[in-house]
Amino acid sequence: MENGEKPGVLIVDDDEALLTQLRWTLGEEYRIGLATDRIAALASLQQSAPAAVLLDLGLPPDPSSPAEGLALIGAILRQDPATRVIALSGQTAPDYAASAVGHGACDFLPKPIDPDELRSLVRRACRAARWEREFLGRRPPAAAVSIGGAGPGMQNVAATVRKVAASDAPVLILGESGTGKEMTARAIHDLGPRRTGPFVAINCSAIPETLIESELFGHERGAFTGAHQQRRGRVESAAGGTLFLDEIGDVPLAVQVKLLRFLQEQTIQRVGGRTELAVDTRVIAATNADLQRGMREGTFREDFFYRLAVVRIALPPLRERGEEVVTLARTFLGRFGEEQGRRGLRLSEAAEEALRSHPWPGNIRELQNRVRRAVIMAESRRIEPPDLELTCSEKPVGTSLRDARDSVERDLIRRCLEKHAGRIAPAAIELGISRPALYERLDRLGLPRPT
Repeated sequence: MENGEKPGVLIVDDDEALLTQLRWTLGEEYRIGLATDRIAALASLQQSAPAAVLLDLGLPPDPSSPAEGLALIGAILRQDPATRVIALSGQTAPDYAASAVGHGACDFLPKPIDPDELRSLVRRACRAARWEREFLGRRPPAAAVSIGGAGPGMQNVAATVRKVAASDAPVLILGESGTGKEMTARAIHDLGPRRTGPFVAINCSAIPETLIESELFGHERGAFTGAHQQRRGRVESAAGGTLFLDEIGDVPLAVQVKLLRFLQEQTIQRVGGRTELAVDTRVIAATNADLQRGMREGTFREDFFYRLAVVRIALPPLRERGEEVVTLARTFLGRFGEEQGRRGLRLSEAAEEALRSHPWPGNIRELQNRVRRAVIMAESRRIEPPDLELTCSEKPVGTSLRDARDSVERDLIRRCLEKHAGRIAPAAIELGISRPALYERLDRLGLPRPT
């Protein structure tokens, strides 16, 4: 759901009776758009950006063939790759479903349509589209709302997530507390083939060392005092889906060995058990700890690290994401405002400046908390710095408007170059200007050119 609105669903089918049925089934929960052929569907997509499209494969001019529907799947995804397409067809042959998925559909639903199954598929599709758009930097081309995550750092994260989501490779997510590590893990799960399976999260630092092995792998009856019955662990509970191990750096060495074995062989033994159990679970781990230091000090196994970190994703802290702090704040403002029945809230200029200047030690989690508080505490529709428990930053002082503007520009360029270690190309990209334009500004503002 974006900016407090219902998610959009476009239904494309040439059967008027079915269109009416589907609109009635989904209308309370979604904004519904209707189209009866490819031309009308593409026109509707230009005007809005639905999270999901329900698409009949048999469309005019040849309803007996899936060719028109399959071609439309490609056109939809070229326009907005985050849109989720659910193919519909009266033809139940397996090759129709395979063709639809091969062309990019996220799922296939045969006719006659079961309403409960339809609602479940659409809900899951809209959730996956929201994750990708809102947190991974994709935005629908027709959307008027800026979505956080569009900066260079998060674009790189988004590209990696999209690639790794299609595989079963273990992933290690690195980042400071509050940068969105679990959010990213959920996005990988929701964008991949395991999205229909469970997503099981466990905070390894919150479980006593004596209990973590049983929590992960389960135990047999009588395995230890108090084990009155057999119990499945989190690894088994996540079978067919994803196990997210947060704060993996706090896992004891003995348990690291067992996790390593599971990653290598996809089998486990419950505590007190003798039977090897095959479990199909994908592992995504995260930490804000320095695992390289842990390996040097002997608290983290090197073989476990390299088996776990087949793909590494480093999340940039919020203070390094530039203007994204404001766009994220607007997104949260719309969401929390909807939850509290306070639509139409907006940030004042002073609030936006305070957001930009705050160092954000708590990252996105801190931003969410401050915006949520502001929605509750603000006495008007305009959010001011005190509502966010922030103070206004001092404005640059100069003898003229140009002096003030140059002061801001000089400080922004200096900080951007420091961030990128003096490299002109990435600094120019983040600033949104060309390299020659950046050199020209350095000379005009009296800043040294990097050597």
